[in-house]
Amino acid sequence: MDFELPELKYANDALEPHIDARTMEIHHGKHHQGYTNNLNAAIEGTDLAGKTIENILRNLDMNNKTVRNNGGGFYNHSLFWEIMSPNGGGNPTGDLSEAINSSFGSFEVFKDNFSTAAKGQFGSGWAWLCVHEGGKLDVCGTPNQDNPLMPGVGCGGTPILGLDVWEHAYYLNYQNRRPDYVEAFFNVINWEEVSKRYAEGK
Repeated sequence: MDFELPELKYANDALEPHIDARTMEIHHGKHHQGYTNNLNAAIEGTDLAGKTIENILRNLDMNNKTVRNNGGGFYNHSLFWEIMSPNGGGNPTGDLSEAINSSFGSFEVFKDNFSTAAKGQFGSGWAWLCVHEGGKLDVCGTPNQDNPLMPGVGCGGTPILGLDVWEHAYYLNYQNRRPDYVEAFFNVINWEEVSKRYAEGK
């Protein structure tokens, strides 16, 4: 198998009360495992076998729905677990903070733009903070398991922060109150990890 389900760096209940243990258990252990299994099955014996997930997604045939959906699901969730932490929240610092201020005007404007992208995504999808070469930041949303690495999604750059707004990410705890979930997410963002990804991506 090319890809394995990444282990969480924290316990399932570590993000409570913002993200509950049962949701984490199902989201990571069932949904992400499913994307991983399906991706491996889809690329086995093809010219995609042995390639990195980033390489697969950047050069993806968007008509290959199986790899598009499951490759996106594998990559998106792998990033999602990393950019959350029990010690998260607060505001970014250093170069990332400066880039946010330069790109959006202030952290509050960024937060509003990102929250709007997350709350306004019709149906299932993701909200993203992306970095472009040179360090400029951009916020966008994508449907389903699409992400900014894929060709032609209308949202370029390298994703450094992503929020899953599929109902399976929040429905047990928040039901139809997606805005409450989006607001709670800011309490668990691991800005140290996002900053590291910013430095690598610019």
